[in-house]
Amino acid sequence: MLGNGNKSSHPYLSCTDNFAVGMQDTILLVARVMLGLVFLNSGWSKLGNLSGTVASLMQNGVPLPLAYLAPICEFLGGLVLVIGFATRYAALGLFFFTIIATYMSHRYWTYPAAEQKAQATQFWKNITILGGLLALFVAGPGRFAVDRFLRR
Repeated sequence: MLGNGNKSSHPYLSCTDNFAVGMQDTILLVARVMLGLVFLNSGWSKLGNLSGTVASLMQNGVPLPLAYLAPICEFLGGLVLVIGFATRYAALGLFFFTIIATYMSHRYWTYPAAEQKAQATQFWKNITILGGLLALFVAGPGRFAVDRFLRR
């Protein structure tokens, strides 16, 4: 039996299920930090070269105000995920941000043949990140988060 009253999916897997339930808050913290660092790192590098980033985004069809706003949203979204503040909102916001960014910058099928493989890798990496963001949206931040302290 698992801590939540459900039986394990398989008797030989019950130790794995018990581990997942017992370590849920720690695992959610690690997941938040791992996902958040992707956005923090990417946003920080874009903020470090803001004029180049804005020019590149505008070449991809992003309007000027959004081209300035995107790196800020990316960085701040990653930061709030890491600390676990407004986690579900952050996960959902970054979910939509990632969909738009993927469509704007990683349409690998439109790139020259020499660049398609690298862009396809970026596209599918983003699809994977979308899955992680949805999982965080559903699971919430866990116990080790600013959200938890604000509820008190």
